[in-house]
Amino acid sequence: MPQKRGKPSYAKKDAVWGYLFVLPAMILIAVWIIYPMIFAFRLSFMNFKYLTPEKARYVGFANYIRAFSDDTFKKALTNTFKYSLIVVPVQTIISLLLALVCNSRIKGKTFFKVAYYIPSITSALAVGTMFKFLFNQQGIINRFLSNFGFHSVSWFEDPSYALPLCMIMAIWSSVGGGMILFLAGLQDIPSSVIEAAQVDGANGFQRFLKIILPLLRPTIFFAVVTGIIGTLQVFDQAYIVSRGSGGPLDSTMTVVLYIYNKGFRTTNANMGYPSALAFLLFAIIFTLTLIQKKFFDKGAESY
Repeated sequence: MPQKRGKPSYAKKDAVWGYLFVLPAMILIAVWIIYPMIFAFRLSFMNFKYLTPEKARYVGFANYIRAFSDDTFKKALTNTFKYSLIVVPVQTIISLLLALVCNSRIKGKTFFKVAYYIPSITSALAVGTMFKFLFNQQGIINRFLSNFGFHSVSWFEDPSYALPLCMIMAIWSSVGGGMILFLAGLQDIPSSVIEAAQVDGANGFQRFLKIILPLLRPTIFFAVVTGIIGTLQVFDQAYIVSRGSGGPLDSTMTVVLYIYNKGFRTTNANMGYPSALAFLLFAIIFTLTLIQKKFFDKGAESY
């Protein structure tokens, strides 16, 4: 009996329609992401100025070599790593704790979910304006501390406090998003596993350490990786606090803010140099992501 040959044609039609539906998004990605990346990578090996493009010339790795002798870039890189090393662990731990609270059987947990998540959808400009109002020299924080005998402090004008305040802003405005992520991970854990451990006599801390935490490993990996990528690309908090200058004394200068200043706040700038800095940052982020993946994969094998 001859076999029907209609199914392959339907599969081909489905594939064609699938590609047609995906095509507009692929065109947008190619035009607005892939092509600019290729163009920027090409610029990183050139001395190129938009006002005089006819004078562009190939300089090889000169822009990359220049970065290693740029003191401001080194300062920006140091600030960015400090920012990332503090913000990512703190926001991850707080997000996990908030998720545990919201996943428990407490009353009014819907209110807490909304209250914790609101800062995550608040614009960086609004958050920065609020913090500048709170930590102004005549602001609420200084007035409160004066009741205990502390002197008024210019928080955002002091190099010792400006970057830590940026960190506090980032943590406060990001833990809500992390909480939703961990809450989804917690609710994906089968309740039967937790109940079985409880029957076996495991207390709350043991259940968290031996069952919940290992099962949350993929969620933690995702939260840490995206957190590090986001913090290494920090721009808005530093820009708002310093009005784009990275001050005081470059204490809030980050890599992305420095790239922005060199490319768009410098008259007739050599766009090759900020392009090289951007790809150096990409190389750092990519390397750290691979290291984290290897670390988490090795940890998963032990369970």
